[in-house]
Amino acid sequence: MEIQKEALLKTLRGLKENGYDTLKYITAVDKNSYIEVVYLLYSTLSNNSEVVVVEVDGKKPEIDTVTEIYHSADWYERELAEMFLIRIKGRNIKRLLLEEWNGVLAPLRKDYVWGSDYKKR
Repeated sequence: MEIQKEALLKTLRGLKENGYDTLKYITAVDKNSYIEVVYLLYSTLSNNSEVVVVEVDGKKPEIDTVTEIYHSADWYERELAEMFLIRIKGRNIKRLLLEEWNGVLAPLRKDYVWGSDYKKR
């Protein structure tokens, strides 16, 4: 299901109330002018999955944190911030996985030039 980013928190709360009790993962797909943030939810009761896709601006990507709804979102949001430079509203995420990278671009964005900002030891 594709939704507007303004509806993300309400939609995920509703899905959780309706049995989608597990967040399996969050990832992103760079589509050049925009980024799709993809949430995979799972219901342990009905054995069903639901995919929620939110489109964010590619030039200034930001999205609300969902850690209040699904605690397992913590590391996935960190990965979005580090690999795609998506600002997670409601969180202050410092680099952990890529602490040695000194560039402003993220390695999973299409505009990233490989090897351009890695500090050699």
